[in-house]
Amino acid sequence: MAMRWTAFLDRIKERGAYETTEEAKQAARTVLALLGAHLVGGVRAELAARLPDELALILLNPLQAHEPLSPERFVRAAAAWIEGATEQTAAWDVGAVLSVASDAAGEELTRRLLLQLPAGYDLLFGHPQRIQ
Repeated sequence: MAMRWTAFLDRIKERGAYETTEEAKQAARTVLALLGAHLVGGVRAELAARLPDELALILLNPLQAHEPLSPERFVRAAAAWIEGATEQTAAWDVGAVLSVASDAAGEELTRRLLLQLPAGYDLLFGHPQRIQ
């Protein structure tokens, strides 16, 4: 079942220590658009089904990635898209959004997501070791 919009944003706002919901919303949209470009098939659709509708649409209609980004390049890309972000603040943004998305996905789906991504994304999702 999909997480409600306000509950999802509230969790991101709390984890990211954002002052406004708008900041949490911008981070969520940017990070999920980038993530959607890296996921394919059923895994992307399953994650979308567990996200609020507005974010599910962003995840399902991403820009296409020309190549999978390493976790470091993913954070750099997020920094380029988030107004006023540095690589350090973008890493915080990515971690806040992806850890909440992981909570919404559940452990089994998160494990399958991580199998589609380059090594190192487990840390961005708040799972310090690769789930086998």
